[in-house]
Amino acid sequence: MNYNIPSYLFELPIYKKAMDIIMLSRSISTYINDDLMYLQENGTEDNNIYFSGDIIQQSTNLAPEIINAERERFSDKKHKHLKSLDQLTQKLYKNCKRLELANSNGRDYLPILRYELRKFRKLQRHWMMTL
Repeated sequence: MNYNIPSYLFELPIYKKAMDIIMLSRSISTYINDDLMYLQENGTEDNNIYFSGDIIQQSTNLAPEIINAERERFSDKKHKHLKSLDQLTQKLYKNCKRLELANSNGRDYLPILRYELRKFRKLQRHWMMTL
């Protein structure tokens, strides 16, 4: 894979929003993990801790999919990246909603991330029309 990324990609609003989402999800996940890393009263771990890792993984994969879609020349491969980006966004939103049910003070910040994801989806729809 060629890692020479054209500089114009870094200026795309959708790419900038993806980077914002990465930073926000990492911060929220770190905050939530501090509350969820302890064992529950019955000695089991809180399953919500896995969703906090998922939001990091999914948000981290947004930017590469944007880059891959922008760089792809063939329409069918471009659509494959767009579909992947859409799936990542849906999963990320769903995991945010799941984490809002967690027993953590960090859950108060998840509506902020969901709001940013809604803005990302708007940018995504507009951006997809330009490809």
